[in-house]
Amino acid sequence: MEDELSVKLIVSGKVQGVSFRWFTVQAAREMGLCGYAKNLPDGTVEVKAEGTKAGLESLIKKVKQGSPFSRVENVEVDWGGLTNQFSDFNISS
Repeated sequence: MEDELSVKLIVSGKVQGVSFRWFTVQAAREMGLCGYAKNLPDGTVEVKAEGTKAGLESLIKKVKQGSPFSRVENVEVDWGGLTNQFSDFNISS
């Protein structure tokens, strides 16, 4: 079985109010990942995801492309160990 990891992404650009979080939720669920996407007060979106390295790398690629109405300018990627604190992938407030 492939090692499972976590990743935290901070996504900047035009990523709030453009269905970016929902786009991220759909992509993460398709890849079997758990975690959340949430708007931060500074206009960025935080994504925390756990799952296989391949699934997380696919999610990072999707997040960098962005949703149809978003414009992703930068994605900070911070890898970590698995915490098993999530059972699904959702939008967090």
